[in-house]
Amino acid sequence: MGIAERREREREARRRAVLEAARGLLLERGFTGTTTKLIAERCEFSEATLFFYFQSKDEILVSLLFEGIEFWSRGLRRIEALDLPAEQKLLRLWRYFGEVRAEHPEYFHLSAYLAQPRAAENVADEVKAEVMRRSGENFALLAEIVQKATGATNGRLAADLLWGAFLGLMALRDSRGWLGAKSHPSDRELGAALHLLLDGLLPGRARGGGR
Repeated sequence: MGIAERREREREARRRAVLEAARGLLLERGFTGTTTKLIAERCEFSEATLFFYFQSKDEILVSLLFEGIEFWSRGLRRIEALDLPAEQKLLRLWRYFGEVRAEHPEYFHLSAYLAQPRAAENVADEVKAEVMRRSGENFALLAEIVQKATGATNGRLAADLLWGAFLGLMALRDSRGWLGAKSHPSDRELGAALHLLLDGLLPGRARGGGR
């Protein structure tokens, strides 16, 4: 291995270390509590060294966001390729939402953060455009999966309903947990919620079928 190749590998390893540190801090402290100083400390190098790999906290968050978009893309394409009956494909899609939420909750937190006013004001316009392009491709794929499964004339709206319901239920669960109340809906209740949605999305489905 040449010197240039070794340096590039070391650079990539440090960039990955920064992203892992940021990921952990986001879940522990939230966005306002996550600072470049804390990220650098967790990586055991100086803040000045961190800025050699990332110019700002926003750049770190956007890198995590792109990582999440690519993760979603791979998963949605796997689901699209499955040869399943309509209801089973929608059930698999719903379970996938839950799997990503359990494995990478930071992707959901990033989405919620970007929905806040002025959250992306320090992100370059060309970066925001690329985020919109890539995430738009993912949502178009989600809408296509839902449309083919449901026969809906408006696949985008049906996908909005499915995805929005999941996000809303997760927000309710999180907020109740943060307030010290019992965290619900439970996983079983999430499944029941999906069946309620399917009653409306799938024409001719027996009411409450599959519960």
